Amino acid sequence: MSRPQRLLLVLALLGAAWLTLKFSGLSTQLFTLTELRALFDGHQGLGLLLFTLLFMAGNLLQIPGWIFLASAVLALGPLWGGLGTYLAACCACFSSFVFIRWLGGDALRAWQNKGRLSQHLFARLDRHPLQSVTLLRLLFQTVPALNVALALSGVPWRSYVLGTLIGLPLPIALYSLFFDRLALWLHLPIPS
Repeated sequence: MSRPQRLLLVLALLGAAWLTLKFSGLSTQLFTLTELRALFDGHQGLGLLLFTLLFMAGNLLQIPGWIFLASAVLALGPLWGGLGTYLAACCACFSSFVFIRWLGGDALRAWQNKGRLSQHLFARLDRHPLQSVTLLRLLFQTVPALNVALALSGVPWRSYVLGTLIGLPLPIALYSLFFDRLALWLHLPIPS
């Protein structure tokens, strides 16, 4: 299968999964702050595992990561919510990378020589893969589209993993503090 065909396959499957989620109503049942917080409150022992599995599924279904972070902070407080989210976010990023890479390979490389911008981006990614992934994680955290793009870019697995591990802690910590402050301003009860 050619690179463009593999890219179309990935896009078609992600689109079909998103449409199924959207029209089934599951997105409004499973991926809300209230439901994710209830998951932690109702399942103390398995909460983190279930949260991680939902984060992994949500990442593939293009659900924004901030929903998971906010629910973890509201349920567990900024420290434990942030740490739980870091663990779940890493698992979500790694599993989506493996799945998308397996399905689509390095399909974006078909556009490597299609313009000056793509040539520049791929050259930068090839010269400094770890630095590029780290910077992208600092800026865009767990944005699902970033995970898809990096998986299809041909970036090495090692650089992807290390860049994710290095780049995610700071933004997750900052967002944890933000959601903690927001909860205080809105008078929402959160663990300390």
